[in-house]
Amino acid sequence: MAKSLRKYFLAIVPDEPLRQEITALKLAIQERFGCKYALKSPPHITLKMPFLYNEQKEKQLENRLRGFFGEEAGFSLELDGVGSFRERVVFLRVKYPPELPALQQRLVTYGKRQLGQQIELSDMNYHPHLTVAFRDIKKGHLADIMAFIRPRFMRQSMTVHRVSLLKKSPLSWQIQNNFDLI
Repeated sequence: MAKSLRKYFLAIVPDEPLRQEITALKLAIQERFGCKYALKSPPHITLKMPFLYNEQKEKQLENRLRGFFGEEAGFSLELDGVGSFRERVVFLRVKYPPELPALQQRLVTYGKRQLGQQIELSDMNYHPHLTVAFRDIKKGHLADIMAFIRPRFMRQSMTVHRVSLLKKSPLSWQIQNNFDLI
């Protein structure tokens, strides 16, 4: 059987109703500014950037990740404020405890040692955030989008009790599986 590589990534996906609130914000940004790219995935805070993996070994990947995350403790964080990267990304700021970058670094090390993944530059320069617009922001609209978001999203707290494996489908990213934290 031929190797079938698919794209996956690992992320913290907020529970409802926060997930729906952020999706509604993305939809409002799309309606007002035409930015739709962020709607191709559920609201999330990335832990491991997209990587290629043999789809036929997906269950093995899931079992390994279940074992890894089953030994990790949950924690709380806050979404508070708006930020941007250059002129291409607008995000909700994540105020996080030391547990979040520590988890991300253990995951990167685990991925290299147990899953044969390369350590990417993005793995080393981890900046937790929740993207609400990117890639299709028209020149000169960044400040307007940020001003549009500020009064529409107030500080939110969330408990992180699971991590999601997302898989790329032809048109979007879908949650493939969830892994509970202890």
